Amino acid sequence: MTAEDEHRPVLLAEAVEALNVRRDGWYVDGTFGRGGHATALLDRLGPDGRLWVLDRDPDAIAAAHERFGADSRVRIRHASFAELTEILHADGATGVDGILLDLGVSSPQLEAAGRGFSFRHDGPLDMRMDSSSGETAWQWLARVDERELVRVLRVYGEERFARRIARAVVRAREAGELPETTLGFADLVAAAVPYPDRHKHPATRTFQALRIAVNGELDALRSGLDQVVELLRTGGRLVVISFHSLEDRMVKRFIRSVGEQRDLPADIPVIPEGLRARMQPVGKAMRPGEGETRGNPRARSAVMRVAERVA
Repeated sequence: MTAEDEHRPVLLAEAVEALNVRRDGWYVDGTFGRGGHATALLDRLGPDGRLWVLDRDPDAIAAAHERFGADSRVRIRHASFAELTEILHADGATGVDGILLDLGVSSPQLEAAGRGFSFRHDGPLDMRMDSSSGETAWQWLARVDERELVRVLRVYGEERFARRIARAVVRAREAGELPETTLGFADLVAAAVPYPDRHKHPATRTFQALRIAVNGELDALRSGLDQVVELLRTGGRLVVISFHSLEDRMVKRFIRSVGEQRDLPADIPVIPEGLRARMQPVGKAMRPGEGETRGNPRARSAVMRVAERVA
């Protein structure tokens, strides 16, 4: 079984249902991965429907072309969802009926040793979502200020031993011994953690923090969310599946901020557009059920939130 076969999209049925798909609607899958959600969306679209699939990962885009390159309803773009407006406008689309963002890392990315996302297999300390550009994790670690590294580990990884780990990295760097492989770096982190968690590898949080930092994931999410209000047509849905508390808080705050209508005098005849609520939450935050998490342990931290564009 290949890595692509093993990848299971999280909350698949729930996400597609939440998008309230119309046969002639236009939709965006902002994180193609290996196409689980895209396939389910296309099953509901008619010949006049349209689906944009975006991904930063060249391997994911190659898989998209292989699976959907001949489907006239699909537009495949090697891009981040932070570029949503630019992508859609370039294709002549001024609005869409739904946007799906699945913020997880796909199984092929985690399992491919050469991508450097995981310490389950030894490989170069890379971690780039887009392996064709930008700094690798090792290059970032080779230049980052110690104070900034502490901040990244604490904020993005919620790592309580951030200072010890950062100091170990700096020492190794000054000695010209900064490990260039995933297993070597995981060993360095483990040696710096005095009280390891029995249920989790000591480097788990550090690897998560580095991945978020190297790929600017929170900045991309913030930028993408800022664009969806203007891109969604009235009644259009935003569905976001996050796997990290920082991501989920950002999505929750965004939905709350665009769903608030400022206090106004009761007798005001017309509410100015800039003061109206622009989106409203749909239902409550949803998590995978026990059956899904049992079959796919990576789904355990997933949270899905949904909002709808209002007139």
